[in-house]
Amino acid sequence: MKKALAFAMAALIFAASLTGCTTLKKDADGNIDRGAVINLYLTDEVYSFDPQETINDDSMLKVLSMLYEGLTTLDSKGKWQNGVMENYTVKADDRDGYSIIVDLKETKWSDARPLQATDFVYSWKRLLDPNRRGEYAALLYDIKNARAINTCDCSVDDLGVSAIDTYTLKITFENENVDLDRFFTNMASIALVPLKKESIDRYGDERWDKSVSSLVTNGPFVVRKMEDGGELRLERSSYYYRNTEKDALDKYVIPYRLVTSYNIDSLSDVLDAYNLGNDETGKLFYIGTIPLSERANLEKSAEVSDMLMTQTYVFNTTNPLFEKAEVRRALSMALDREHIAELLTFADPAVGYVPDGAFNTSSKNSFRKNGEDLISTGANVDEAKSLLSSAGVRSGSFSITIRDREEDRAVADYVKSVWEDLGFKVTVKTTGVKHETKTDSEGTFVYSIDDYQNIYDAGEFDVIAVDASMGSPDPFAFLAQFAGDFSGNGINMDSGNYEIYGHVSGYSSEAYNELIEKAFAAADAGDRADALHEAEKLLMEDMPICPLVFMKSAYLSSKILSGFKTDYYGMTDFTRVKMKNYMKYKTEEVQQ
Repeated sequence: MKKALAFAMAALIFAASLTGCTTLKKDADGNIDRGAVINLYLTDEVYSFDPQETINDDSMLKVLSMLYEGLTTLDSKGKWQNGVMENYTVKADDRDGYSIIVDLKETKWSDARPLQATDFVYSWKRLLDPNRRGEYAALLYDIKNARAINTCDCSVDDLGVSAIDTYTLKITFENENVDLDRFFTNMASIALVPLKKESIDRYGDERWDKSVSSLVTNGPFVVRKMEDGGELRLERSSYYYRNTEKDALDKYVIPYRLVTSYNIDSLSDVLDAYNLGNDETGKLFYIGTIPLSERANLEKSAEVSDMLMTQTYVFNTTNPLFEKAEVRRALSMALDREHIAELLTFADPAVGYVPDGAFNTSSKNSFRKNGEDLISTGANVDEAKSLLSSAGVRSGSFSITIRDREEDRAVADYVKSVWEDLGFKVTVKTTGVKHETKTDSEGTFVYSIDDYQNIYDAGEFDVIAVDASMGSPDPFAFLAQFAGDFSGNGINMDSGNYEIYGHVSGYSSEAYNELIEKAFAAADAGDRADALHEAEKLLMEDMPICPLVFMKSAYLSSKILSGFKTDYYGMTDFTRVKMKNYMKYKTEEVQQ
C-alpha cells in the first residue's frame, strides 16, 4: 500500500513538473493542450532551408533564423549571447597554437538525437569545402588553415577545429591576435550553425533541405509541412534545450504552431485576412510581408527594424556592355535612391554597400557613420549621360533578373524606365520556382528547382537583383566576397592552375585584393577598419554592384499576441510569443 501511495505521489509530482509555470491550457476532456496555433503570413515562400546557401532573399533569412541556432546569438543591440555554447576557456599555451575550448549545452536535434560537437565540425568543413559555393566562408578565416582549405592549399581535415569529446569543441586560431569578441559575434551567423551530417549524407544536397521527412534542425522550430502554393507549417521543437522528462512543453518555446497559407491571389488578400474580426474563420494574427500598396498607410502601425541587408543590383562585368566601370557608375548615378526607398517604404536610400548596423572597430561604433557617403541618394541623369558618352557607350540591350515578388517588380520597373531614358533597351526577367515529383529509395517527394538561384550561381545574367545579407555585423566577410581568396566561391578543379572562382559579378581587382589582405592581416582594429573603408570606396568606384537601399523588416501583429522580440538582423523571435485566450481560436482542423 505504501509503495502504491509513493508511486501515486511521484506521478503527481511529475505531472505537476510538466504543467507548472506553463501557458498551456486544458482541453474539453481535461487533457493538457499543446499550445497556440497562430495563423499568420510569415513571409513569401522559401524553397531551400540550407543555411549555407547564398542568402539573396530576405524571406529565406526570416525562416532560417527560426530553425537553427549557432554557438552564439545576437541580441537586439548586437551583443553576442550564448547560444549552443555554454562557456569557453582560453588555451594560450596550447602546443597547437592559440586555442579555445568550447563547452556545449546539452540539446537535441528535431529528430530527438543529441546535438554534438562533431555537428559543428562537419558544418564548418562543409562551408569551407572548395568544391562547394560558400560566400560566407571568410567568417571562419580566423581558424587555423580555414583559408588554405577554402583555396585548396590543404586538406579539409587540417582545419583547426576538433571534437575532443561529445559536447566539447577545440578551436585553434591562425594566430594569437584573434579578436574573440568579434569571433563570437561572427559565430551568430546563420551560415555557421551546426548541420546534421547523417541527414545530408542520406538524402543528398538535392533533397535534405527541401523535404519535411529529411530536414533536421536544432532551433526552436521545425518544419512540419511545406507545400508548393499550399502551406508552411512551423512547429515547436520538443527537444530545443528541453528535458523531456521534467520540463513543460512550452518551457523554452511557447507557441505550438505557426501556420502560413499560400493559397492566396495577392498580398492584398493577406491584409484582408488580417483585418477580419477575431472570431471569423481565416483570421491572420501576424503579417511579416506587408502589401506594397498599403505600406505608406500602415507605416505607423507596423513594427519596423533595420536589417543588415542591402538591396543591390549586380552587374555581370564579363558582359562587354558592362566591362567599363564608367558605364556601371553611369547606370548607378542615374537612379534616384530616395524614390526607390519611398516605393518600398521600409527602406533607406543606400549611401554605400555596407548597411547601417555594421560595426566599425567594435559594437560600440558604426562602420557607416565612421565612413563617408560613397554614392548619391539623388539622381544625376545629365552627368550619367556625360559619363556614358565619354566611355563611348550610348546604347545597348540587356536584362534585369528578379524574383517574382511585387516589391522587386516595382523597383525593376522604375530602374528599367530610367535606364531606357539613357538609351538602353531593358528587359525585366521574372523567375520563379519549378516543381518536380521524384521518387528515390526514400520514397516520393516534391523537388524544387529555383531558377533564380541557379541563374545567380552560374553567373548567367546581365543584371540581377539581390537582397545582399551581411551574415554578420562585422563588414569584413561582406566586403571580402569581392576578393579572390576570400570569395568562398570555390575552385575550378578542371583548370590546370586550380583557379579560384571570384564573385559572381566577375569583378577582379588586384588593388581591391590588397586592401582585403591588409584588413585581414591587421592586428589593430582601427587599421583594419580603415582598410575596409578604403575597400568599400574602391568597390563603389569600380561599381560591379549597384546598391539601391538599406532594407528594413516590418510586421503587423494583433493585440492578442504579445512577447515579440527582434534580433539584430531585424528577424522576429516567436519563441516567447503568447496568444491571449488561444483555445478560443482553435478548430479541429488546426489541432491535427
